[in-house]
Amino acid sequence: MERLTVVIFVLVVSSICSTFGQTCEGNCGKQLDSCSCHSTCTSLSSCCADYKEFCVDIFPYSGSIFGGTDFVILDASFNESSNIVCRFNNDTNTLGYVDENGQGHCISPLLYQTGWVPLHISSDNGTTFSQVGAWLSVHTGKLDSKFKATLDNSTKWQYYGTPNVGGTLEMAWNTSLVRAERVNIELWGYRETGEPYSEHWQAEWEYLYSLAKDHPNDGSFSFLPKPAENGFSSWELGAIRVSSSANPDGMRNVHAVWTEDHALAWHLEQKFRDDSAVWALDKCLAWDQLENQLPNFLSEIIDCPCTLAQARADTGRFHTDYGCDIEKGSVCTYHPGSVHCVRAIQASPKYAAGQQCCYDSTGAQVLTADSIGGSTPDRAHDWGSPPYRTPPRVPGESHWVYDVLSFYYCCLWSDNCHYYFKHRPSSDCRRYQSPSSAVVFGDPHFITFDGVSYSFNGKGEYSLVTSADKHLTIQGRTEPVNDMIKATKLSAVAMREAASDVVEVRLLSGHNSLQVLLNQKALSFTEQSWMDLDGVFVFSPTSTNVTVMFPSGAGVEVRLREGTMATTVLLPEGFKDSTLGLLGKLNGDAKDDLILSNGQLVQNNSDPQELFNFGASWAISNTSALFTYDSTYLLETYYHAHRHDASFVPVFSVPENPDDPLYNQVSEICSGQGSQFCRYDILVGRNLSLGNATRLSYQSHISLVDDLKRVISCGWLSPPTNGKKEGTTYLQGAKVRLSCDDGFSLQGSSVRTCQENGQWFGEETTCVVPNNLPGIVAGSVIGAITIIVMITTIVLHSRKQKRKVCAASAPEEGMSSEAF
Repeated sequence: MERLTVVIFVLVVSSICSTFGQTCEGNCGKQLDSCSCHSTCTSLSSCCADYKEFCVDIFPYSGSIFGGTDFVILDASFNESSNIVCRFNNDTNTLGYVDENGQGHCISPLLYQTGWVPLHISSDNGTTFSQVGAWLSVHTGKLDSKFKATLDNSTKWQYYGTPNVGGTLEMAWNTSLVRAERVNIELWGYRETGEPYSEHWQAEWEYLYSLAKDHPNDGSFSFLPKPAENGFSSWELGAIRVSSSANPDGMRNVHAVWTEDHALAWHLEQKFRDDSAVWALDKCLAWDQLENQLPNFLSEIIDCPCTLAQARADTGRFHTDYGCDIEKGSVCTYHPGSVHCVRAIQASPKYAAGQQCCYDSTGAQVLTADSIGGSTPDRAHDWGSPPYRTPPRVPGESHWVYDVLSFYYCCLWSDNCHYYFKHRPSSDCRRYQSPSSAVVFGDPHFITFDGVSYSFNGKGEYSLVTSADKHLTIQGRTEPVNDMIKATKLSAVAMREAASDVVEVRLLSGHNSLQVLLNQKALSFTEQSWMDLDGVFVFSPTSTNVTVMFPSGAGVEVRLREGTMATTVLLPEGFKDSTLGLLGKLNGDAKDDLILSNGQLVQNNSDPQELFNFGASWAISNTSALFTYDSTYLLETYYHAHRHDASFVPVFSVPENPDDPLYNQVSEICSGQGSQFCRYDILVGRNLSLGNATRLSYQSHISLVDDLKRVISCGWLSPPTNGKKEGTTYLQGAKVRLSCDDGFSLQGSSVRTCQENGQWFGEETTCVVPNNLPGIVAGSVIGAITIIVMITTIVLHSRKQKRKVCAASAPEEGMSSEAF
């Protein structure tokens, strides 16, 4: 019966729309007078009759930034005479087609940007573009390997021509990714031309030459590389494309599968193969000279966190570097000795530079001054940065050109890393400041940024965080646990920073997964776990885990635990003294955390009624609401009602009844700090699993706060000239032992200790040549005395002999020895 009612409703709406001539052509995203072209119309059964014809969905919805993905236009009508043209980002056209089932298809183009790209579709060969959708362009490093052609032993490809590396190269691909019986294997190259940081700085992908033509589409190809001819060896970065042999050589934007971008060692000139180290050194020196002329970007990038724990906890500003991930076995090709690296999520404001931070197995930061595997800043952020499209903001490729190829020149193809690290030194963590964290969890309980904990079980929509200075708004919606229990839980969080997209995370029906909405339209993470949105990034590796990251460094983590949303907000130092709402005033002073929306301070933090009034004061208004209302329940319960339901009065205190069958189990589950929250959720919420989840959420927050504690760093300590050091940790309490090479003596301290004030204890250490002046003087004196004694002895002996001669020749009478 209900289904019949829906069908009748749709027919009525269609009739009305037809009568009044209202159509979704040119109106996608809008609410019309008698029907809707907004994304919420499907669940509200209010769509105009032609909604799906003009406001289209596609499958798949994402693909490589290199292009070549064939996707289907869902639900739209086409016929054999339709000439489909697909326009991406309002300026790049590709040719589509209609398949044997009458479905329309588009081919994604090679783009110079990531994120959601506007899609317009024409069925009349480009005369009109009446159908509207969106395409997600994905950084090749974040694309699942099943959508890429793979290089067998990619290290061999990128070291080909260096000593002892040669032979046949092999690659493979999934044949279903290329709709053809025979294929061409093409090499495409990338470079950037024009004066850096000028309007003439341009990015360029070009077809170079074919490795094979009319090759069977059997999913594999091997060849023996030769040095490229006709000057093509000057292209040092590129990717291989596999596409139908029916296409002309180098035809752009055709159905294809691509390899990863990589260093083209295997096609470089013969000089590289003759002596790769000399060739690479020349390139390294040329890069060194170029870097000397380019502006210094190091001063504007964020400092690295001091420890691995901090780096993994600061999710608003740092994210796993997929090239060195502890969760995937720590395969750190470019950072030997490291177990995990993170990248700063946001590029620097002026030069679009990036920061990378790497850590060893002890959790200490690895610095390039100590190891080739150390953290390195990047002139171009690997993930690019808005508005993309031109250097140094082209995702992936700009980073390759300015930061990766140079690493090959100086470090991998030759042994001259000192040139590279001169321009890419690790930044230590002396200027790093951890973010502050606050959390909402359970039924629901709150811990503010300054550590005040309380419970608020109001029903409605409230402001969790508002910052006028930073233009950040985070709102929370609560709903009753069930019809029988007078307690609520968080069921949705919506947020926006400045003019960014609005992101909402909410519990799905059944409360076993989370749903993410972008500007009130549901997002699917079935194909991609990371999305670049407008002014915000979203990461959702599973349906129970969502992280939202804003340009300010603010981060919001939502975790699903036993049907409730544990929501953590992380704010960097710049938000100090600028926040209000249910998560408090961030200023390091817990006494003024709970301020009502009218500016009054809560006088008694232990009075549940006063806390309830405080929470109610932060109910949002219709004009400020960021939430999606796409069901009758949401419209009636929240949109058309008071945002704080004053008629809902929760249970304020935990009932203490020894006869309660759950009473004894509470003491087993709930203990230690935060036990009051666990007890409430079991004895009031009547749910042991919920109580246990609340306990885990509380402990997780305490661990997070501990991980984010400030760590004192004394900064890198250099070994003395003509000496060495033992120890590469420079945090409070760390000791570094210093010694001298043979033939030198140590002056100063042999052990330096990092102190609480961030200074090294001990005297500066130097290694000097031993001073032998006293020995030389003593030896000279002894030598001189010896000579004098010898001379004196000779003189005395000579005189004695003379006396003997005189005595023998004198008269015998009248002469004695005394008279002589």
